[in-house]
Amino acid sequence: MTTMINSGMTNNDIPSVDWEGTNISCETCAHTDRLALGTCAPLSACVHDRYAKRIDRFFGTNPGLASQYIEHPYFEVRAVAAKYLDLFQLNRLISDPDETVRASVALRLPPKLLPKLIHDAEREVRIRVALRLEPSSLSIMLNDPDYYVRIVVARRIAPSLLFHLVRDSDASVRREVAIRIGVEWLTMLANDSDEDVRLTAIRRLPSGLLPPFRFDADWRVRLETAQRVPTAYLADLAKDEDEIVAATARERLDPESTLNTNQQSENAHGH
Repeated sequence: MTTMINSGMTNNDIPSVDWEGTNISCETCAHTDRLALGTCAPLSACVHDRYAKRIDRFFGTNPGLASQYIEHPYFEVRAVAAKYLDLFQLNRLISDPDETVRASVALRLPPKLLPKLIHDAEREVRIRVALRLEPSSLSIMLNDPDYYVRIVVARRIAPSLLFHLVRDSDASVRREVAIRIGVEWLTMLANDSDEDVRLTAIRRLPSGLLPPFRFDADWRVRLETAQRVPTAYLADLAKDEDEIVAATARERLDPESTLNTNQQSENAHGH
């Protein structure tokens, strides 16, 4: 069944010109029959327009024509056409010179073919590959030069393989590792040079491993320690320079005293 163009989808404030800035003429178009069918329309759905949304609407109603535009000189046409090509035709765009086209291809390739793009020069293409690869295949991207690609890998790869990233050069990658890695690696990350990495790891550490962190330079780490460390180690934290940390430790050491103090304060305000 033919899909008709919705006339309410026009964008009359954007001129109808092609990728070279030339005014578009429906009379000279090879698809004038589509105009009669209602599957293309000026200012709404046109493969010759430089506006990507109009190109997309054209292929959305005429998907069978996408294969005719694999070698079109305008990258937006090729990128949009990639959304409608079958797998055989899509393969022809894997090495396209434009990264926007390759990124579009990366969204549609079957996972087993995505390794063809793991070394793409454009980070956005590799990010899309990392988002779609099977987790069991992500180890091939552990050493990607871009930190965000490695973040995506850290979020999706099997936890048993995260140890490869515990010494990553980027703190944001190590923080993602600390969220998912096995407990046996957390002590290393709890001693990380980055405060947020340390805090992320500390929050997952068993309470019995917290005592050494009561002297951490970051008050948030010390607060987490004060909340869960065995009570035998609370004396140092009760004297902490940060009042929130110290109050938390004192409350755990003597909860009755804290309760009485709060009641006295409430009574005083009540009078």
